[in-house]
Amino acid sequence: MPAWIDGKLMFFADSPPRRLLELFAVKWSTMVLHALYHWPEQRARTGELQRSLQGISKKMLVQTLRELEQRGLVSRKVFEVVPPKVEYALTPLGKRFAEPIERMYQWGLEHQAALDEMEQNFEAARRQDSAS
Repeated sequence: MPAWIDGKLMFFADSPPRRLLELFAVKWSTMVLHALYHWPEQRARTGELQRSLQGISKKMLVQTLRELEQRGLVSRKVFEVVPPKVEYALTPLGKRFAEPIERMYQWGLEHQAALDEMEQNFEAARRQDSAS
């Protein structure tokens, strides 16, 4: 838990907010959880996920899925068929983690103007920095 020390809020490495934000800091983790949350039966094949997440490479998707599997947020099922078939699904724990992600994504949908303003500010600052 964050603690107040000498009037300052301290976030220790093992604090729950930091542990949660470690997961959220990797953009593809939240997007994969979000995609699986909305997928029929909350399970999908690797190729399906990659096609639904514009910009993710296969290597990054596999790496993200492995990490989510190691954390217990997704399960991996291998079917003994040719060609090989692998499906990923949210675990009950993964569904619990997907809930705050869904609220955050919903906030983004409801506040697109704020996101646009943030991007405009960022681009203006970058242009100003490159002109300096």
